[in-house]
This record gives sequence, structure tokens and C-alpha cells, in this order.
Amino acid sequence: MNIAIIGATGLVGRTMLRVLEQRDTPVNHLVLAASARSAGTMIDVRDKPTVVRELSPDVFDGIDYALFSAGGNVSREFAPIAASRGCVVIDNSSAWRMDPNVPLVVPEVNPDDAFTHRGVIANPNCSTIQLVVALKPLADAFGLRRVVVSTYQSPSGAGQTGIDQMNAELGGRQPVQRISPHQIAGNTVFHNIDNVDASSEEEIKVMRETRRILHNDHLPLAVTCVRVPVIGGHGESVAIETVQPCPPDAVRQVLASSPGVVVLDDPANAVYPTTVGSNEMDSVYVGRIRPDTSVDNGVMLWVVADNLRKGAATNAIQILELLEAHR
Repeated sequence: MNIAIIGATGLVGRTMLRVLEQRDTPVNHLVLAASARSAGTMIDVRDKPTVVRELSPDVFDGIDYALFSAGGNVSREFAPIAASRGCVVIDNSSAWRMDPNVPLVVPEVNPDDAFTHRGVIANPNCSTIQLVVALKPLADAFGLRRVVVSTYQSPSGAGQTGIDQMNAELGGRQPVQRISPHQIAGNTVFHNIDNVDASSEEEIKVMRETRRILHNDHLPLAVTCVRVPVIGGHGESVAIETVQPCPPDAVRQVLASSPGVVVLDDPANAVYPTTVGSNEMDSVYVGRIRPDTSVDNGVMLWVVADNLRKGAATNAIQILELLEAHR
């Protein structure tokens, strides 16, 4: 394959490079591209220094797949250009996620949707990806009546700026740039809230994307998204009301046999998913599986994943591998 990574100098772009190497993805030719400001940067690719090119239309000449992680404005401008040159775009921004002509794909959940693409495939929000990987097998086994989610998200979800703000605060310095007007270190903060219904953009993304990926436009969802001061990994507290009875032992069995899921559920012995434990891993980890006695058919889960890998880079590369396997 000939692959281009757009936004190669960013946090997700560099993670994409690492995941390609670790998965030993067969790459014939690799192009790294970024903004004019980052052009000329040297990045080691399999121990070979590679120069980052300035993003322009000719970057896509001869490229089979372009992995975009350079922000929505760049994706809106350059994804159609890449597609017009015969390149399949897998885009990590929010630019195309709700476009009815662009499939929104998590390979363990809705792989067939990937093959409906017209040149562009959208990678979901990081919090959505780990949620739907856990929800899909339960939806198939028990049916979903309602889902309530609270997220505990690393500031790395906002890129290097989020990590830099937290680290500056931990070091007693004023951050050069901020993702929140509030302190992150030792604190909990929300994503930007600028909607009339008082939901944050992140909360709306999770609700809309989850329904779309699960092909359930009317699934009742309640979502609260919070940033917490951890370096990497997102945690989610998920309360699920199902159509059929969902005993915890049955839920464990279903999840343990589901692709992409690892069950860690022995809390009496301190065995449960943690954000540190998910670091640099590609699975979705589920634990704290217990009854929700506030409803007739209820179960509660704790769901954790590395937001830069499964929540972004790995999911995009899994989409690429899915398409290539059927080419």
C-alpha cells in the first residue's frame, strides 16, 4: 500500500505512525504531510529519517489511503481533493461524521458500512468508539432500551495542547495555550458548552455518533463528558437498560467473546480497567459489571480505552486493513 498521513507531526499523527509499525502494516510508500509551519520536520519511520511535506494536492498522487488527523477545516478542504485523485480518505476529524454520504465506522461494530464509501470514511469520536465496541454485543444479545454515560477523559483528547496545559500547571507555570479557561491539574472541567440545550459539543457528538453507528436513530441516550487530569486514556461509566433480562454473568460472557473487548472484572481483588492499564493498548477494557437495580433490566459497566490508539489511530488503521483485505 501507498499511504499518506496528513497531520503527521501531531499527537494522533505520530500515534498512527507507531501503530502502523507495531502492526507491521505492509507499506510500500509512506508520505508524511502537515501544515507549512511543520513542513521540513524530520520524523523517524522504521529507523529512517523522513521529511514532512507541506500539504498540497500533489501529496495524494499515487496514494491508496490517506489518514487525516489535521482538524476539520483541513479535512473539509483536502479530503475531496484526495478522493478525486483515487485515494481513500480515513478522516479523524468531526468534519464528515454526520454526512449521510460518508460512512462512520468502527470495524468491530459496523464493518459493512465501510464498503459504502465514496472516497471518504469518517473515524468516530474517541469516546464514541470505545462506547459502541462495548454496546454492540449487548444490543445484539439483549436489546437496548436506554443508555446513560459519564466520561472521564484525558486532556490528550484535545491534542498536545491539552497535555501541555496540564503539565505546565503541574510545574507551577502558566500555560502558553489552553484548552480550558479553568485549571486542569487536580481538577475536573467540561468541554466547551455553547449550545442552547446546555450540552457540550462532545456530549452531542457521542449521542449522535452512537445512534448512527448502531443504526438506532431513536436510542435514548444521556451523556455527560468530563475532562480529568490523567495523561492518557478515557474512562466511561455506562448504565444500560435492556429489553431482555441481562444478568451480569451473561453480560460478562457476551463481552468476553466479543471482538476488541477484554473483560477485567474481579474488583474484590482490585482487578478492573484503569487508564494506566490501557496505555499503548488497542483493546477496549470492560469491568465493574454489576446490576443496576433502579430499572427492571439494568446493568452497569466501567469502560476504558487508550483514546489516542483505539480512540483514534488504531481504529483508522483497522478501517484501512478492513478495506485492503477485501480489495
